[in-house]
Amino acid sequence: MIVIKVTNASDVVASKIGRFLADLTPSGFDQGKVEEELIKQLVEQLGAQGLQGEVASVQGMDLHNQTITVDNKVQVRWHRVI
Repeated sequence: MIVIKVTNASDVVASKIGRFLADLTPSGFDQGKVEEELIKQLVEQLGAQGLQGEVASVQGMDLHNQTITVDNKVQVRWHRVI
């Protein structure tokens, strides 16, 4: 299993649409949009390499250095099959 944590979603959105518009959008929206695009690109690239599996964006888990913490409620936001 591979875990990827995006920590600069707001910066990525700001670089694409401009800082002013990025400041008007909530950071949760930024995180979700960046994760959705990342999943789309991962599925495309991994599938092109012949890999099979699943990719998901999960809310309620967090990665701190070498420890993964899990909240009481874990929710899958995005899910794609490769």
